Amino acid sequence: MNRIDKKFYELKQKGLKAMIPFITAGDPSLDVTVELVFKMEEGGADIIEIGIPYSDPLADGPIIQASSTRALKNGTKIDNIMNAVKKIRQKSEIPLVYLVYYNSIFKYGIERFVNEAKESGIDGLIIPDLPLEERKDIKEISEKYGIYLIPLVAPTSKERIKSICESGKGFVYCVSTKGVTGIRNSIETDIKEYMRTVSEYTNMPKAIGFGISGPDMAKRFAPYCDGIIVGSAIVKMINDSRSKEDIYDNVKKFIFSIKEAI
Repeated sequence: MNRIDKKFYELKQKGLKAMIPFITAGDPSLDVTVELVFKMEEGGADIIEIGIPYSDPLADGPIIQASSTRALKNGTKIDNIMNAVKKIRQKSEIPLVYLVYYNSIFKYGIERFVNEAKESGIDGLIIPDLPLEERKDIKEISEKYGIYLIPLVAPTSKERIKSICESGKGFVYCVSTKGVTGIRNSIETDIKEYMRTVSEYTNMPKAIGFGISGPDMAKRFAPYCDGIIVGSAIVKMINDSRSKEDIYDNVKKFIFSIKEAI
């Protein structure tokens, strides 16, 4: 069983929601990325998104764009990230997902990328810039290697939600609002109605992301979904921390506070 399915099954049996943090690989270093995964798991993370830094992350706001820039300046490469995931797998079975832009996969080689991701221990891929109509090649290769292609839907997806979810597995990444990632004080989308619409088209677990700033907002959305995704708030915390020890301590406490809230 894919680790993502297993995790959502376990959480459902316990009546719990998934806490899904995002971090950018290589920001501030891959050694910190590896250790941070362990600390986030200790704090209560259920599934972890590892962002592969990219020079034109069009779905991301300034905070995650800046983290990609820092990681790329540090010399972070896909090969190094794959090796970092192997190190994580020596100690942890937490479900791991790459958030990666399609050009990075295409340039690396689609089959080479998916094969190495599988061998490293990755369970799923989120590709925010891949249109539904162009998924055929990577969908077939992902199925060949047993890696889940996790679908993204937005409040504007409407009747396309069914088609988008038909080509995906694991969970549905439900983008909370229009625009890019970032920390927001409020989200205007009617989340209850939005999740009801998504549920009409798929039985997959639903995780809400984009703009979730902290425990209070996560607590408001949790009743309508199966998981909460938090990215920019964690990435900012990493950059604002003074030392590696501060990063581990601050992020672990933040993860715990959200897990408690949902």
